[in-house]
Amino acid sequence: MDIGSFTVEVLSEGHFELFKDGHINRSKRIAHSASTHKDPSDSNSVMAGINPILVQSGEQNILLDTGLGWGLDAGSQYTDVSNVCTNLQIFGLTPEDITDVVLTHLHYDHAAGSSFTNTEAKTQPTFPNATYYVHQMEWDFALEQSKGQQLSYSERYRLDDFYRLVSDNRINFLSDDITEIMNGITVVKTGGHTPGHQIVIIESDGEKAYYMGDLLPTEYQLNEYAMEKADIYPLEAKKKKVRLLQQACDEKALLLFYHSGNGQAGHLFKDDDKKYVLAKQLP
Repeated sequence: MDIGSFTVEVLSEGHFELFKDGHINRSKRIAHSASTHKDPSDSNSVMAGINPILVQSGEQNILLDTGLGWGLDAGSQYTDVSNVCTNLQIFGLTPEDITDVVLTHLHYDHAAGSSFTNTEAKTQPTFPNATYYVHQMEWDFALEQSKGQQLSYSERYRLDDFYRLVSDNRINFLSDDITEIMNGITVVKTGGHTPGHQIVIIESDGEKAYYMGDLLPTEYQLNEYAMEKADIYPLEAKKKKVRLLQQACDEKALLLFYHSGNGQAGHLFKDDDKKYVLAKQLP
C-alpha cells in the first residue's frame, strides 16, 4: 500500500488467544468474526492477530510496534512461529536495515519483539541500528506497575529485557503530545489505553494513514466501544477514539489495525446510517 512517497506493509505474526489475565497462547488459524474481537472481559479469552507495521521511504525503514518476538530468543520453543524478523525477510530486509521503531506502548504483545536474548544469555536490541521511540509517560507508568501499583491489564508489562535497552541509551523518550519524528511521520500521545499510549499518523502528497495501536485494535470496534476493561482510562480513550475517527473519516484516511485477524487495513467512510465502514485493502 502506498501513502504518497511511503510504502506501508502489514506484517503478521499470526493469530493468538489473549486471556483476561494478560497472557497469550499461540492459536491455530481460525475463521474470524466480529464476535471473536469484542471486549475480552466478556469471556475468558479472545482471538486476535499480531500485526506490526512496516513503513518505508527511501533509506528509512520504520517499524510501528514489534510484536511478541516469539522465536527470536536463543533456545526458544517457538521455532515455527513467524515473528517480525521472519516477516522482514519477505521484503528483503534484515533487522540491521530498520532505522526507526515507534512503540505505541509497552505492553509485551506490542513491545517484546524489541529485544532478544542471544546465545551468550545477553539481552540485545533486535534492531541494532534503530532509534526506538517511547513516550516518557508510558515508561514512568510501566515502572510504577513493576513496583506493584497494579491496575487492570498490568500483567501485560514485562520489562526485564527493556531495562537493558533503556540502560544502554537505545530509547528516545518523547515528552510532547505531538512529535514529528521525521518528515511525514507524526507521533501523537493519546493516553487512554495506557497513560503514555501514542498513535502514528503517516502523511505524504495529500494522503494519510492512521495507526491507532490499542486505541482502536480491530476494525470490529469502529462503531462500538468495547475496551472498558482493557483501557486504564476508559473515558479518555473513548473521547480520543471518537475525535480521531471523525478526523480520519473527514480525510478518507487509511486505517491500520494491530490486532485484526482479517482485513488489517482500509480507507474510512460513513454509510447512509452514519456508521463507519472500511473500503478494505488487500493484505
